[in-house]
Amino acid sequence: MISIQLSERVKNLPPYLFAAIDGMKRKAISKGVDLIDLSIGDPDIPTPKHIVDAMKRAVENPVHHRYPSYEGMLSYREAVAGWYGRRFNVSLDSQTEVLSLIGSKEGIGHIPLAFVNPGDVVLVPSPGYPVYPVGTSFAGGESYIMPLTEKNDFIPDLKAIPDDKLRKAKLMFINYPNNPTSSIATAGFYEEVISLAKKHKIIICHDAAYSEVYYDNEKPLSFLEIEGAKDVGIEFHSLSKTYNMTGWRIGFAVGNRDVLAGLGKIKTNLDSGVFQAIQEASITALNTDDSTLSGIRNIYQERRDVLYNGLRSLGFQVVKPRATFYLWAKVPSGFDSQRFVAHLLEKTGILTTPGNGFGSPGEGYVRFALTVSVDRIKEAVERIKASFVFRFIAFFPFAPFSSFLSSGLPTYLWLLGISFTFLYPSMYLLNFSMNSSSPSIFTIYDYSVTAKNDY
Repeated sequence: MISIQLSERVKNLPPYLFAAIDGMKRKAISKGVDLIDLSIGDPDIPTPKHIVDAMKRAVENPVHHRYPSYEGMLSYREAVAGWYGRRFNVSLDSQTEVLSLIGSKEGIGHIPLAFVNPGDVVLVPSPGYPVYPVGTSFAGGESYIMPLTEKNDFIPDLKAIPDDKLRKAKLMFINYPNNPTSSIATAGFYEEVISLAKKHKIIICHDAAYSEVYYDNEKPLSFLEIEGAKDVGIEFHSLSKTYNMTGWRIGFAVGNRDVLAGLGKIKTNLDSGVFQAIQEASITALNTDDSTLSGIRNIYQERRDVLYNGLRSLGFQVVKPRATFYLWAKVPSGFDSQRFVAHLLEKTGILTTPGNGFGSPGEGYVRFALTVSVDRIKEAVERIKASFVFRFIAFFPFAPFSSFLSSGLPTYLWLLGISFTFLYPSMYLLNFSMNSSSPSIFTIYDYSVTAKNDY
Protein backbone atom coordinates (compact mmCIF):
# COMPACT_ATOMS: atom_id res chain seq x y z
CA MET A 1 0.00 0.00 0.00
CA ILE A 2 1.52 3.33 -1.07
CA SER A 3 1.51 6.32 1.25
CA ILE A 4 -1.16 8.78 0.10
CA GLN A 5 -0.31 12.45 0.63
CA LEU A 6 -2.80 15.26 0.22
CA SER A 7 -1.79 18.46 -1.53
CA GLU A 8 -0.81 21.40 0.64
CA ARG A 9 -3.90 23.33 -0.45
CA VAL A 10 -6.11 20.55 0.87
CA LYS A 11 -4.06 20.05 4.03
CA ASN A 12 -4.52 23.72 4.86
CA LEU A 13 -8.31 23.58 4.57
CA PRO A 14 -10.31 23.72 7.80
CA PRO A 15 -13.20 21.30 8.20
CA TYR A 16 -16.02 22.61 6.00
CA LEU A 17 -18.41 24.24 8.43
CA PHE A 18 -21.62 22.58 7.30
CA ALA A 19 -20.03 19.16 6.86
CA ALA A 20 -18.85 19.37 10.46
CA ILE A 21 -22.34 20.37 11.59
CA ASP A 22 -23.77 17.40 9.69
CA GLY A 23 -21.42 15.22 11.72
CA MET A 24 -22.66 16.73 14.98
CA LYS A 25 -26.25 16.15 13.87
CA ARG A 26 -25.66 12.49 12.98
CA LYS A 27 -23.95 11.87 16.30
CA ALA A 28 -26.78 13.45 18.27
CA ILE A 29 -29.45 11.49 16.41
CA SER A 30 -27.52 8.23 16.89
CA LYS A 31 -27.70 8.84 20.64
CA GLY A 32 -31.48 9.22 20.50
CA VAL A 33 -31.61 13.02 20.83
CA ASP A 34 -34.91 14.58 19.70
CA LEU A 35 -33.00 17.11 17.65
CA ILE A 36 -34.40 20.49 16.64
CA ASP A 37 -32.09 21.47 13.81
CA LEU A 38 -31.80 25.25 13.43
CA SER A 39 -28.34 25.11 11.88
CA ILE A 40 -28.09 24.67 8.11
CA GLY A 41 -30.21 26.83 5.81
CA ASP A 42 -31.95 23.99 3.99
CA PRO A 43 -35.67 24.79 3.49
CA ASP A 44 -38.08 22.24 4.94
CA ILE A 45 -40.91 23.54 2.74
CA PRO A 46 -41.37 21.33 -0.35
CA THR A 47 -40.69 22.58 -3.86
CA PRO A 48 -44.02 23.91 -5.24
CA LYS A 49 -46.03 21.14 -6.91
CA HIS A 50 -46.25 22.76 -10.34
CA ILE A 51 -42.43 22.81 -10.53
CA VAL A 52 -42.21 19.13 -9.53
CA ASP A 53 -44.84 18.27 -12.13
CA ALA A 54 -42.84 20.11 -14.80
CA MET A 55 -39.78 18.10 -13.81
CA LYS A 56 -41.71 14.81 -14.12
CA ARG A 57 -42.71 15.70 -17.66
CA ALA A 58 -39.24 16.90 -18.64
CA VAL A 59 -37.37 13.90 -17.30
CA GLU A 60 -39.36 11.60 -19.62
CA ASN A 61 -38.17 13.49 -22.69
CA PRO A 62 -35.19 11.56 -24.18
CA VAL A 63 -33.81 14.81 -25.60
CA HIS A 64 -32.79 15.72 -22.06
CA HIS A 65 -30.92 12.45 -21.47
CA ARG A 66 -27.84 13.60 -23.39
CA TYR A 67 -25.03 15.94 -22.38
CA PRO A 68 -26.31 19.45 -21.65
CA SER A 69 -24.59 22.58 -22.95
CA TYR A 70 -22.08 24.26 -20.66
CA GLU A 71 -23.66 27.70 -20.74
CA GLY A 72 -27.21 26.37 -20.30
CA MET A 73 -30.20 25.98 -22.60
CA LEU A 74 -31.06 29.22 -24.37
CA SER A 75 -34.67 28.87 -23.20
CA TYR A 76 -33.47 28.70 -19.58
CA ARG A 77 -31.23 31.74 -20.01
CA GLU A 78 -34.13 33.61 -21.63
CA ALA A 79 -36.29 32.74 -18.62
CA VAL A 80 -33.60 34.12 -16.29
CA ALA A 81 -33.39 37.33 -18.33
CA GLY A 82 -37.17 37.64 -18.29
CA TRP A 83 -37.29 37.18 -14.52
CA TYR A 84 -34.63 39.88 -14.00
CA GLY A 85 -36.59 42.24 -16.17
CA ARG A 86 -39.82 41.69 -14.24
CA ARG A 87 -38.30 41.62 -10.75
CA PHE A 88 -35.57 44.25 -10.98
CA ASN A 89 -36.21 46.09 -14.26
CA VAL A 90 -32.74 44.97 -15.36
CA SER A 91 -32.18 44.22 -19.05
CA LEU A 92 -29.97 41.21 -19.83
CA ASP A 93 -28.78 39.70 -23.11
CA SER A 94 -29.64 36.03 -22.66
CA GLN A 95 -26.90 35.04 -25.12
CA THR A 96 -23.95 36.72 -23.41
CA GLU A 97 -25.04 38.04 -20.01
CA VAL A 98 -26.56 34.91 -18.46
CA LEU A 99 -24.70 31.71 -17.51
CA SER A 100 -26.27 28.63 -15.93
CA LEU A 101 -24.62 27.14 -12.84
CA ILE A 102 -24.87 23.88 -10.93
CA GLY A 103 -26.02 25.93 -7.95
CA SER A 104 -24.45 29.30 -7.18
CA LYS A 105 -21.82 27.65 -4.95
CA GLU A 106 -20.20 26.17 -8.05
CA GLY A 107 -19.78 29.57 -9.69
CA ILE A 108 -18.63 31.28 -6.50
CA GLY A 109 -15.99 28.61 -5.92
CA HIS A 110 -14.76 28.65 -9.50
CA ILE A 111 -14.60 32.34 -10.33
CA PRO A 112 -11.27 33.03 -8.58
CA LEU A 113 -9.68 30.42 -10.87
CA ALA A 114 -10.63 32.58 -13.85
CA PHE A 115 -9.16 35.87 -12.63
CA VAL A 116 -6.89 35.47 -9.59
CA ASN A 117 -3.16 34.81 -9.89
CA PRO A 118 -0.97 33.68 -7.00
CA GLY A 119 -0.42 36.65 -4.70
CA ASP A 120 -3.47 38.59 -5.89
CA VAL A 121 -5.89 39.85 -3.26
CA VAL A 122 -9.58 39.02 -3.01
CA LEU A 123 -11.70 41.22 -0.74
CA VAL A 124 -13.89 38.95 1.38
CA PRO A 125 -16.68 39.87 3.82
CA SER A 126 -16.57 38.24 7.23
CA PRO A 127 -18.63 36.76 8.73
CA GLY A 128 -19.58 35.28 5.40
CA TYR A 129 -20.03 32.21 3.23
CA PRO A 130 -16.93 29.99 3.72
CA VAL A 131 -16.62 29.33 -0.03
CA TYR A 132 -15.41 32.91 -0.67
CA PRO A 133 -12.01 32.44 1.03
CA VAL A 134 -11.71 28.75 0.10
CA GLY A 135 -12.13 29.45 -3.62
CA THR A 136 -9.58 32.25 -3.26
CA SER A 137 -7.12 29.89 -1.59
CA PHE A 138 -7.48 27.28 -4.34
CA ALA A 139 -6.53 29.96 -6.90
CA GLY A 140 -3.44 30.94 -4.88
CA GLY A 141 -4.91 34.28 -3.87
CA GLU A 142 -4.88 36.09 -0.54
CA SER A 143 -8.16 36.84 1.22
CA TYR A 144 -8.29 40.30 2.75
CA ILE A 145 -11.05 40.33 5.33
CA MET A 146 -13.67 43.10 5.35
CA PRO A 147 -15.23 42.82 8.83
CA LEU A 148 -19.01 43.11 9.08
CA THR A 149 -19.89 44.67 12.42
CA GLU A 150 -23.17 45.44 14.08
CA LYS A 151 -22.22 49.09 14.62
CA ASN A 152 -21.96 49.46 10.82
CA ASP A 153 -25.18 47.49 10.13
CA PHE A 154 -23.03 44.58 8.89
CA ILE A 155 -21.88 46.58 5.87
CA PRO A 156 -18.12 46.61 5.12
CA ASP A 157 -16.27 49.87 5.65
CA LEU A 158 -14.68 50.27 2.23
CA LYS A 159 -12.65 53.27 3.39
CA ALA A 160 -10.83 51.04 5.89
CA ILE A 161 -9.31 48.83 3.17
CA PRO A 162 -5.56 49.63 2.93
CA ASP A 163 -4.32 51.12 -0.33
CA ASP A 164 -1.76 48.34 -0.82
CA LYS A 165 -4.56 45.74 -0.69
CA LEU A 166 -6.69 47.72 -3.15
CA ARG A 167 -3.78 47.92 -5.59
CA LYS A 168 -3.45 44.12 -5.55
CA ALA A 169 -7.18 43.32 -5.44
CA LYS A 170 -8.73 41.41 -8.35
CA LEU A 171 -12.13 40.46 -6.92
CA MET A 172 -14.51 41.61 -4.23
CA PHE A 173 -17.26 39.39 -2.86
CA ILE A 174 -20.34 41.01 -1.37
CA ASN A 175 -23.55 39.30 -0.26
CA TYR A 176 -26.92 40.97 0.37
CA PRO A 177 -29.33 40.08 1.80
CA ASN A 178 -26.53 38.82 3.97
CA ASN A 179 -25.84 35.36 5.27
CA PRO A 180 -25.42 35.02 8.24
CA THR A 181 -26.37 38.49 9.58
CA SER A 182 -29.59 39.03 7.52
CA SER A 183 -28.58 42.64 6.77
CA ILE A 184 -29.78 44.43 3.60
CA ALA A 185 -27.59 46.77 1.53
CA THR A 186 -28.63 50.21 0.29
CA ALA A 187 -28.28 51.75 -3.15
CA GLY A 188 -25.72 54.13 -1.63
CA PHE A 189 -23.49 51.24 -0.58
CA TYR A 190 -23.66 49.69 -4.05
CA GLU A 191 -22.76 53.04 -5.59
CA GLU A 192 -19.73 53.23 -3.31
CA VAL A 193 -18.73 49.70 -4.36
CA ILE A 194 -19.03 50.55 -8.05
CA SER A 195 -16.94 53.69 -7.63
CA LEU A 196 -14.21 51.77 -5.82
CA ALA A 197 -14.27 48.99 -8.41
CA LYS A 198 -13.86 51.42 -11.30
CA LYS A 199 -11.02 53.25 -9.60
CA HIS A 200 -9.04 50.09 -8.79
CA LYS A 201 -10.24 47.78 -11.61
CA ILE A 202 -11.79 45.26 -9.20
CA ILE A 203 -14.36 42.69 -10.37
CA ILE A 204 -17.42 42.69 -8.10
CA CYS A 205 -19.10 39.35 -7.37
CA HIS A 206 -22.44 39.87 -5.67
CA ASP A 207 -24.03 36.81 -4.06
CA ALA A 208 -27.80 37.48 -4.11
CA ALA A 209 -29.11 34.02 -3.22
CA TYR A 210 -31.56 35.38 -0.61
CA SER A 211 -33.06 38.29 -2.55
CA GLU A 212 -36.56 36.75 -2.59
CA VAL A 213 -36.73 35.81 1.10
CA TYR A 214 -37.71 39.19 2.54
CA TYR A 215 -40.21 40.54 5.08
CA ASP A 216 -42.70 43.37 5.51
CA ASN A 217 -42.78 43.95 1.74
CA GLU A 218 -39.26 45.41 1.82
CA LYS A 219 -37.88 44.08 -1.47
CA PRO A 220 -34.06 43.97 -1.57
CA LEU A 221 -32.25 45.61 -4.46
CA SER A 222 -30.24 43.83 -7.10
CA PHE A 223 -26.67 45.09 -7.43
CA LEU A 224 -27.33 45.26 -11.17
CA GLU A 225 -30.12 47.81 -10.66
CA ILE A 226 -27.47 50.43 -9.86
CA GLU A 227 -26.04 52.42 -12.74
CA GLY A 228 -22.58 51.17 -13.72
CA ALA A 229 -22.87 47.81 -11.94
CA LYS A 230 -22.76 45.77 -15.12
CA ASP A 231 -19.51 47.55 -16.08
CA VAL A 232 -17.69 46.10 -13.07
CA GLY A 233 -19.30 42.87 -12.01
CA ILE A 234 -21.76 40.03 -11.93
CA GLU A 235 -24.48 38.74 -9.66
CA PHE A 236 -24.84 35.13 -8.53
CA HIS A 237 -28.28 33.74 -7.91
CA SER A 238 -29.83 30.41 -7.04
CA LEU A 239 -33.24 28.78 -7.25
CA SER A 240 -32.46 26.94 -4.02
CA LYS A 241 -33.82 29.42 -1.49
CA THR A 242 -36.44 31.17 -3.63
CA TYR A 243 -38.25 28.03 -4.75
CA ASN A 244 -37.13 25.51 -2.08
CA MET A 245 -34.95 23.68 -4.61
CA THR A 246 -31.70 23.17 -2.67
CA GLY A 247 -31.37 19.55 -3.80
CA TRP A 248 -31.93 20.36 -7.47
CA ARG A 249 -28.58 22.17 -7.82
CA ILE A 250 -29.32 24.94 -10.27
CA GLY A 251 -28.49 28.62 -10.29
CA PHE A 252 -27.08 31.28 -12.58
CA ALA A 253 -24.71 34.20 -12.89
CA VAL A 254 -25.66 37.37 -14.74
CA GLY A 255 -24.04 40.67 -15.64
CA ASN A 256 -20.73 41.62 -17.23
CA ARG A 257 -20.26 39.51 -20.36
CA ASP A 258 -16.45 39.42 -20.13
CA VAL A 259 -16.52 38.20 -16.54
CA LEU A 260 -19.08 35.53 -17.44
CA ALA A 261 -16.96 34.45 -20.39
CA GLY A 262 -14.01 33.90 -18.06
CA LEU A 263 -16.13 31.88 -15.64
CA GLY A 264 -17.51 29.93 -18.60
CA LYS A 265 -14.01 28.89 -19.63
CA ILE A 266 -13.46 27.37 -16.19
CA LYS A 267 -16.81 25.56 -16.40
CA THR A 268 -16.03 24.19 -19.86
CA ASN A 269 -12.82 22.59 -18.61
CA LEU A 270 -13.86 21.46 -15.12
CA ASP A 271 -17.54 20.52 -15.12
CA SER A 272 -20.61 20.03 -17.26
CA GLY A 273 -23.89 21.82 -17.67
CA VAL A 274 -27.05 21.35 -15.63
CA PHE A 275 -29.29 18.36 -16.46
CA GLN A 276 -31.70 19.78 -19.03
CA ALA A 277 -34.81 18.38 -17.34
CA ILE A 278 -33.91 20.47 -14.29
CA GLN A 279 -33.47 23.50 -16.53
CA GLU A 280 -36.92 22.88 -18.03
CA ALA A 281 -38.50 22.68 -14.59
CA SER A 282 -36.59 25.81 -13.58
CA ILE A 283 -38.15 27.72 -16.46
CA THR A 284 -41.49 26.89 -14.89
CA ALA A 285 -40.15 28.05 -11.51
CA LEU A 286 -38.94 31.38 -12.87
CA ASN A 287 -42.40 32.04 -14.27
CA THR A 288 -44.14 31.22 -10.98
CA ASP A 289 -46.84 33.64 -9.90
CA ASP A 290 -45.68 35.84 -7.03
CA SER A 291 -48.60 34.71 -4.89
CA THR A 292 -46.83 31.37 -4.45
CA LEU A 293 -43.66 33.10 -3.31
CA SER A 294 -45.64 35.40 -1.02
CA GLY A 295 -47.08 32.32 0.67
CA ILE A 296 -43.57 30.98 1.28
CA ARG A 297 -42.42 34.33 2.66
CA ASN A 298 -45.42 34.46 4.99
CA ILE A 299 -44.44 31.10 6.46
CA TYR A 300 -40.91 32.33 7.13
CA GLN A 301 -42.16 35.63 8.53
CA GLU A 302 -44.35 33.85 11.08
CA ARG A 303 -41.40 31.69 12.09
CA ARG A 304 -39.16 34.75 12.31
CA ASP A 305 -41.57 36.55 14.59
CA VAL A 306 -42.03 33.56 16.91
CA LEU A 307 -38.29 32.91 17.27
CA TYR A 308 -37.29 36.57 17.48
CA ASN A 309 -39.88 37.35 20.16
CA GLY A 310 -39.11 34.15 22.02
CA LEU A 311 -35.36 34.75 22.13
CA ARG A 312 -35.84 38.38 23.12
CA SER A 313 -38.12 37.32 25.98
CA LEU A 314 -35.29 35.13 27.28
CA GLY A 315 -32.82 38.02 27.26
CA PHE A 316 -31.00 37.30 24.00
CA GLN A 317 -29.64 40.21 22.01
CA VAL A 318 -30.77 39.33 18.50
CA VAL A 319 -30.97 41.19 15.18
CA LYS A 320 -34.50 41.19 13.73
CA PRO A 321 -34.14 39.93 10.15
CA ARG A 322 -35.36 42.06 7.29
CA ALA A 323 -34.55 39.24 4.86
CA THR A 324 -33.13 35.67 4.68
CA PHE A 325 -34.36 32.89 6.94
CA TYR A 326 -31.72 33.37 9.64
CA LEU A 327 -31.53 35.07 13.04
CA TRP A 328 -28.13 36.36 14.16
CA ALA A 329 -27.90 36.40 17.96
CA LYS A 330 -25.23 37.29 20.48
CA VAL A 331 -24.18 34.49 22.80
CA PRO A 332 -24.61 34.98 26.55
CA SER A 333 -21.75 36.27 28.68
CA GLY A 334 -19.34 33.53 29.68
CA PHE A 335 -19.56 31.67 26.36
CA ASP A 336 -17.85 31.81 23.01
CA SER A 337 -19.68 30.81 19.85
CA GLN A 338 -18.58 27.20 19.69
CA ARG A 339 -19.15 26.41 23.34
CA PHE A 340 -22.60 27.93 23.31
CA VAL A 341 -23.53 25.80 20.28
CA ALA A 342 -22.18 22.72 22.06
CA HIS A 343 -23.98 23.60 25.27
CA LEU A 344 -27.32 24.20 23.55
CA LEU A 345 -26.99 20.88 21.78
CA GLU A 346 -26.05 18.94 24.87
CA LYS A 347 -28.56 20.53 27.25
CA THR A 348 -31.54 21.20 24.97
CA GLY A 349 -31.11 19.12 21.81
CA ILE A 350 -31.11 22.29 19.67
CA LEU A 351 -28.47 22.60 16.95
CA THR A 352 -27.38 26.06 15.77
CA THR A 353 -24.37 27.36 13.84
CA PRO A 354 -21.42 29.05 15.58
CA GLY A 355 -20.81 32.58 14.36
CA ASN A 356 -17.05 32.13 14.12
CA GLY A 357 -17.67 29.37 11.59
CA PHE A 358 -18.30 32.22 9.14
CA GLY A 359 -15.01 33.93 10.07
CA SER A 360 -13.42 35.35 13.19
CA PRO A 361 -15.55 38.57 13.14
CA GLY A 362 -18.52 36.28 13.77
CA GLU A 363 -17.18 35.27 17.18
CA GLY A 364 -19.67 35.99 19.92
CA TYR A 365 -22.71 35.17 17.76
CA VAL A 366 -24.73 32.14 16.73
CA ARG A 367 -27.01 31.74 13.73
CA PHE A 368 -30.50 30.26 14.01
CA ALA A 369 -32.17 29.00 10.79
CA LEU A 370 -35.94 29.24 10.32
CA THR A 371 -36.15 25.86 8.62
CA VAL A 372 -38.48 24.01 10.98
CA SER A 373 -42.18 24.45 11.72
CA VAL A 374 -43.59 27.11 14.03
CA ASP A 375 -44.50 24.40 16.55
CA ARG A 376 -40.89 23.19 16.67
CA ILE A 377 -39.63 26.76 17.00
CA LYS A 378 -41.98 27.30 19.94
CA GLU A 379 -40.71 24.05 21.45
CA ALA A 380 -37.11 25.22 20.97
CA VAL A 381 -37.84 28.44 22.86
CA GLU A 382 -39.46 26.44 25.68
CA ARG A 383 -36.51 24.07 25.86
CA ILE A 384 -34.07 26.97 26.20
CA LYS A 385 -36.32 28.58 28.79
CA ALA A 386 -36.44 25.39 30.85
CA SER A 387 -32.75 24.64 30.56
CA PHE A 388 -29.79 25.50 32.70
CA VAL A 389 -28.75 27.81 29.88
CA PHE A 390 -31.84 29.99 30.37
CA ARG A 391 -31.34 30.21 34.12
CA PHE A 392 -27.80 31.37 33.47
CA ILE A 393 -28.97 33.96 30.94
CA ALA A 394 -31.84 35.21 33.05
CA PHE A 395 -29.78 35.82 36.17
CA PHE A 396 -26.71 37.20 34.49
CA PRO A 397 -26.43 41.02 34.47
CA PHE A 398 -26.53 41.45 30.69
CA ALA A 399 -30.16 40.28 30.44
CA PRO A 400 -32.45 43.30 29.94
CA PHE A 401 -34.30 44.24 33.11
CA SER A 402 -37.44 44.58 31.01
CA SER A 403 -37.48 40.83 30.40
CA PHE A 404 -37.97 40.30 34.13
CA LEU A 405 -40.53 43.01 34.61
CA SER A 406 -42.57 42.05 31.55
CA SER A 407 -42.68 38.44 32.67
CA GLY A 408 -45.01 39.36 35.48
CA LEU A 409 -42.71 38.01 38.17
CA PRO A 410 -43.21 39.61 41.58
CA THR A 411 -40.56 42.13 42.52
CA TYR A 412 -39.22 39.95 45.31
CA LEU A 413 -38.42 37.18 42.80
CA TRP A 414 -36.63 39.68 40.59
CA LEU A 415 -34.60 40.86 43.57
CA LEU A 416 -33.86 37.26 44.49
CA GLY A 417 -32.47 36.79 40.98
CA ILE A 418 -30.24 39.83 41.39
CA SER A 419 -29.00 38.51 44.72
CA PHE A 420 -27.79 35.38 42.96
CA THR A 421 -26.01 37.39 40.26
CA PHE A 422 -22.63 37.03 41.91
CA LEU A 423 -22.98 33.56 43.42
CA TYR A 424 -24.95 31.57 40.84
CA PRO A 425 -22.93 32.39 37.68
CA SER A 426 -19.69 31.72 39.56
CA MET A 427 -20.93 28.26 40.53
CA TYR A 428 -22.16 27.69 36.98
CA LEU A 429 -18.93 28.80 35.31
CA LEU A 430 -16.89 26.65 37.66
CA ASN A 431 -19.00 23.65 36.70
CA PHE A 432 -18.85 24.57 33.00
CA SER A 433 -15.08 25.05 32.98
CA MET A 434 -14.58 21.70 34.66
CA ASN A 435 -16.83 19.79 32.30
CA SER A 436 -16.89 21.52 28.92
CA SER A 437 -13.29 21.65 27.75
CA SER A 438 -14.13 18.45 25.90
CA PRO A 439 -17.93 18.23 25.71
CA SER A 440 -19.08 14.77 26.65
CA ILE A 441 -21.15 14.15 23.52
CA PHE A 442 -19.93 16.41 20.74
CA THR A 443 -16.56 17.32 19.28
CA ILE A 444 -16.38 21.04 18.47
CA TYR A 445 -14.13 22.04 15.60
CA ASP A 446 -12.34 25.31 15.00
CA TYR A 447 -14.34 26.33 11.95
CA SER A 448 -12.42 29.55 11.29
CA VAL A 449 -10.76 29.70 7.90
CA THR A 450 -7.20 30.98 8.10
CA ALA A 451 -6.45 33.77 5.65
CA LYS A 452 -3.34 35.67 6.67
CA ASN A 453 -4.25 34.95 10.30
CA ASP A 454 -7.40 37.00 9.98
CA TYR A 455 -10.20 34.67 8.91
